[in-house]
Amino acid sequence: MSRLYEALSNLEMEHRPPRGALPEPVQARELPSKVSPRWAEIEGTRSVTMQPGLASHLVAVTDSNSLGAEKFRVLAVRLDHIRKQRQFKSLQVTSSVVNEGKTLVSANLAVTLAKCACSRTLLIEGDLHRPALASLFGLRELRGLSHWWSASDQDIGCFLQRLNDMPLCFLAAGKAHDQPSDILHSERFAEAFKRLVGQFDWIVVDSPPMLPIVDVNLWSRLVDGTLLVVRAGLAPVKVLKRGLQALDHPKLVGVVLNEAAEVDQVKYEGQYYGGNRKFGVVTQDSPR
Repeated sequence: MSRLYEALSNLEMEHRPPRGALPEPVQARELPSKVSPRWAEIEGTRSVTMQPGLASHLVAVTDSNSLGAEKFRVLAVRLDHIRKQRQFKSLQVTSSVVNEGKTLVSANLAVTLAKCACSRTLLIEGDLHRPALASLFGLRELRGLSHWWSASDQDIGCFLQRLNDMPLCFLAAGKAHDQPSDILHSERFAEAFKRLVGQFDWIVVDSPPMLPIVDVNLWSRLVDGTLLVVRAGLAPVKVLKRGLQALDHPKLVGVVLNEAAEVDQVKYEGQYYGGNRKFGVVTQDSPR
């Protein structure tokens, strides 16, 4: 872990490539293909059409040939490699503080896993204090986790939405909840989450930031891994370190560096190139 802190501390000191030099290519590989899922098995799921605008930076949907979309394909391949080594089906995407881009990363990653790997994917809007995923998708007034919690006689599958006929389901937060820990810490939700893990190939949770919210710690007990989003120049390393130390089960699988540096883009015969970084994927999108 100390190597991570040292690398992040030195991030802003790295030299950019010489002007005119061609950056190293992104090492993209073909994602594994899977048989299309049988959605009839998930009782109660209904289809909705997301309508993200270009300003949403949801590049996996709006600009699939872009450098940003390619970065998320690289990330998906790396996560798939991890799951070949150990049990790994669910992850939370978090950050040390707000505005580092975790929601944007969660959405793009989930869409990429569903579209490019044909994996049955569930995206959960796990930040019940400040839910932002539904609006990112251009969706309004969706019933979700808070409604399921109030309706004790309904299965959680009745609150899943299938997005754009992809093998991608969305569990919205619903209305904001004052005490999300009541839901996340309950045995009822633990059992429901366990059932969902059995129904999907991947579960991606857009969880709250690590500080000062306790919810991210509750999510860390449920998921198999944590993907950390760090926006360069925003959170001090000591804040990041304090947040990671506050997690009982960090299970850190990688770091996405957001806005780490300007990236030169070169398009040549359909190939996109950009500078690599030691940890995760570098994006230039606006934070969420």
